[in-house]
Amino acid sequence: MSSPATTTPAPVILTGDRPTGPLHLGHFVGSLRNRVAYQDEYRQFIMLADAQALTDNMDDTGKVHRNVVEVALDYLAVGIDPARSTIFIQSQVPELAELTFYYLNLVTVARLERNPTVKAEIALRNFERDIPAGFLTYPVSQASDISAFKATLVPVGDDQIPMIEQCNEIVRRFNRLVNQDILVECKALVPEIGRLPGIDGKAKMSKSLGNTINLGDSADQIRAAVKQVYTDPLHLKVSDPGHVEGNVAFLYLDAFDNDKAALEEMKAHYTRGGLGDSIVKKRLDAVLQEMLAPIRARREAFAQDKGQVMHMLKEGTMKAREVAAGTVDEVRRALGLAYF
Repeated sequence: MSSPATTTPAPVILTGDRPTGPLHLGHFVGSLRNRVAYQDEYRQFIMLADAQALTDNMDDTGKVHRNVVEVALDYLAVGIDPARSTIFIQSQVPELAELTFYYLNLVTVARLERNPTVKAEIALRNFERDIPAGFLTYPVSQASDISAFKATLVPVGDDQIPMIEQCNEIVRRFNRLVNQDILVECKALVPEIGRLPGIDGKAKMSKSLGNTINLGDSADQIRAAVKQVYTDPLHLKVSDPGHVEGNVAFLYLDAFDNDKAALEEMKAHYTRGGLGDSIVKKRLDAVLQEMLAPIRARREAFAQDKGQVMHMLKEGTMKAREVAAGTVDEVRRALGLAYF
């Protein structure tokens, strides 16, 4: 009699968003559409990082609270299935805060201040030396989130790789300290298309900079935003040769236009001259309208019953807490904190 076949557990992914506003095309390219694909191949935990959002939004906690359900609606609208991905609310899993408390003893303030991602975010927010302690220790909190679920893959942009490196430093130091391999290291899963620039061509597409096209925008809002999309400032006349590099309209078309042959032909025409920006933007508008219309429709349908959305979040959070509690139990025992 042959023994039953054993199956290898699916690799674990942890990903998520800070619920500080509606999700936009940058989120769609950088993470959302990948999450839809990942849910068939991986065990995926998707976190609504409301507690982390408070590190620089403590003066407007209502914004964070309001956007928990709004971001969940965006998840559902793009096709993330709560039956195949565990969607949960960070603040409702207290085990994550407990792990953070332990891990803070494994990292120095100097090391946190050297983290390139933290340094960049501090400069962006003009904190200088008035840095909220919670914001400075963000990498430790993120390490807790990742290690609690023993995630081996974390989808991030290039700018977040230092956070993954610091997470692994904490994991290694903890395992050495207790002389057991309890926590696992993770790898950054960097998407093929990185961050999208904003419609103004500056920096990244960002809620705080107001240069986004949101997933739930109306047809008129999309059309108005496309008209403002940055193109080539040197392309003053239709007859002038244009530049594709740095041209946000073409960057968006690269990301969303499925007819690559026609797009390459348009690029060639634009480069040699004789093609106006209005024609390029007309194509971009058509591509975005077609892509976002069904997402918007699904979002509006789910929004009819926000109570059901909250019930889904509660169920996902209970599942997530059960997993995190198992890791915390192992950590406590390793540290000699299991008294009863």
